[in-house]
Amino acid sequence: MDNRANVTYITIEGYVELQKYRYLYFVIMLTAYILIICSNSTIVFLICFHRNLHEPMYVLIAALLINSVLYSTAIYPKLLIDFLSEEQTITYSACLFQYFMFYSLAGSEFLLLAVMAYDRYLAICKPLQYSAIMRRRTVTIFLLLAWIAPTAQVAVAIIRNANRKLCNFIFKGIICNSTVYNLHCQRRSQAFNIYGLMVLVNLLIVPVMFILFSYARILLISYQSSKEVRKKAAQTCLPHLMILINFSCLTVYDVLLLRLNTVVPKTVHFLITLQIIMYHPLFNPIVYGLKMKEISKQLKKLFGKKGLF
Repeated sequence: MDNRANVTYITIEGYVELQKYRYLYFVIMLTAYILIICSNSTIVFLICFHRNLHEPMYVLIAALLINSVLYSTAIYPKLLIDFLSEEQTITYSACLFQYFMFYSLAGSEFLLLAVMAYDRYLAICKPLQYSAIMRRRTVTIFLLLAWIAPTAQVAVAIIRNANRKLCNFIFKGIICNSTVYNLHCQRRSQAFNIYGLMVLVNLLIVPVMFILFSYARILLISYQSSKEVRKKAAQTCLPHLMILINFSCLTVYDVLLLRLNTVVPKTVHFLITLQIIMYHPLFNPIVYGLKMKEISKQLKKLFGKKGLF
C-alpha cells in the first residue's frame, strides 16, 4: 500500500508473465482497441449521417456500438499503461470507478440487446403494429432506461463500498470486477449478496430470457414461412444468439464464480478476462453492422466497391 496524499493504492497481480510478454500484450491490446474504436465509430457515423438509416433498428445498433466504445475506453487505456509500467497499481477510487463503468455498461449491453430483440420481434411477428409501437419517443425511452437502470443499480454498490476498510491491497485480476470485494476487511452481508443477485437477475437473466423468447418466436414464425425467409432468419438470429450466449456465460462466470471465491488458475482467469473485454466490442460491429444490408451498402460506398466490403 502507498498512502501518498492519503490515497490508497492497490497492486494489480493478475497478469501472466508480464515481464516476458509485456510488449506482445501491448501490441495485441492496442490493435484490438484501435479496431474497436474505428469499426464501431465508422458504423455509428454512417447511421447518423444517412437519413435512410434513421430507423429504430439502426438507431438501436448505433446505441449498442456507442456502448461498446464506452465499455472499451473504461478498460483498455489502463491496461495499456500497465503493460508498459514497471509497477501495476491503481488507486482504490479509480478501481471503484472502473468497476462502476464495467458493470453498468455491461448491464446496458444486455438491455440494449433486449430492446433490439423486441424491435425485431415486432417487425417480423407483428408488422402491422410496428409503426405504432416503435415511435421515436418510444425508442428514446427505451435507450434512456437501458443506460439509466444499470447505472442506478450499480451505483448503489459503489456508494456502499466507497468507504469500506481495506485489509488486502493485492488485487488478483487485471480489471476491477467482482473480486474487488476480496480487498475488504469485512465479508459481504447477506442483504448485500441478495441485492447483488437481484441486480444480476434484472440486468442479465431477465434480458437474456426475453431475448431467447423473442428469437424463438421469430424462428418459429419464419419456420412457417418460405425457405428463403427461414434462411434469412437463421442467418440473422444465430450469430446474435452465439454472441449473446458467449457474453452471458462469461458474465455469469465473472459475477458468480469469482464472488464465491472459487479457486481459478491465474492463467485461466487472465484468458477469460481478456475474452470478456474483447469479444463483444470486436464482434458487435460485424454482426450488427456488416451483416445489415443497408449498412453494408453504405460501407461499400464509403470505402469503394473494390475495398474490403
